[in-house]
Amino acid sequence: MASHRKPRQRPLSGGTVRTAATLALAGAATATAFEGTSQAEPQLSPAQVKAEVDRLYEEAEAATEQYNGAKEKADEAQRALTTLRDETARRTDRLNDARRALGSLAANQYRAGNLGPAVQLATAQDPQDYLDRAAFMSRTGDRGAAEIASVRRRLDEVGKLRAQAGGKAADLRARQDELARHKAAVEEKLSAARRLLARLTAEERAAYEARSAGNPAGTADGRPAAGSSPGPAAQTPPPADGSRAARAVSFAYGAIGRPYVWGATGPGSFDCSGLTQAAWRAAGVSLPRTTYTQINVGRRVPRDQLAPGDLVFFYSGVTHVGLYVGNGQMIHAPRPGSTVRLAPVDSMPWAGASRPS
Repeated sequence: MASHRKPRQRPLSGGTVRTAATLALAGAATATAFEGTSQAEPQLSPAQVKAEVDRLYEEAEAATEQYNGAKEKADEAQRALTTLRDETARRTDRLNDARRALGSLAANQYRAGNLGPAVQLATAQDPQDYLDRAAFMSRTGDRGAAEIASVRRRLDEVGKLRAQAGGKAADLRARQDELARHKAAVEEKLSAARRLLARLTAEERAAYEARSAGNPAGTADGRPAAGSSPGPAAQTPPPADGSRAARAVSFAYGAIGRPYVWGATGPGSFDCSGLTQAAWRAAGVSLPRTTYTQINVGRRVPRDQLAPGDLVFFYSGVTHVGLYVGNGQMIHAPRPGSTVRLAPVDSMPWAGASRPS
């Protein structure tokens, strides 16, 4: 019978406990080490880093244009809300004038011992409710009917304006939320690009910057390096025929070297669509804010018929724009960390062109 009894569990000795704990900690450390290895950033070659940075910059520029569009709508909503509030204030002043006129009439009626409609309205706890119940008074012969009708009309006007302002305020909050989302997306892409670029050596980064500029033998702003022979970009003077296109191109030349800042429209810094908008504004032509709206301005132009001043667009999503200046060259604001510069139009995937004027 004793052989069938369940063996007694012997308590763990101090040494056994310590051994088990050591093994458990070692296992946890090993698991953590493997986990850390599996989550470590992959080792990328310089070419892979550059390709990934290109992708991130393209996505950041698309997000920037969405930000620009959202900001334009938010600014419009803010202006509309300000206009409504100003008009509401003016109508409220008129309402108060009408109420004061009615109050004077009520005082005269009270002194005369006559509790006419004006007195009843002036002493009502809810004037709007009184007006709703006493609409017929405007059709009576009471001499306060005109004043009552005036107050009623002013109340209606102010009420409608306040309702419109409330709706526009809600629209503005929605636009501001959208703006914040696009801003966060831009900053996330740019931060990721900076982290990747930090993996490259100084020489590799310099080569990447030169390639991104579309000017491998030149300086960062697209001008020829000292001692090099001038290329087509250097030989392309801004047109001087006094046309609006010439003035836009002249402005763009004057902006060369100024930094790219996403969301900027000048005068000290620009993003791509901010530069083209500012250039044509200097020529007296108003362009919309974003690449995907600028391409619909004026008329489309085939690539083989480009003329100085034309807007040239790139990437399938129409997320980048430059200003054509002749000889196959454009002036554009490429991306964060760069400056406004000259570059060949064939340095990026072509999307189309338009001629504002």
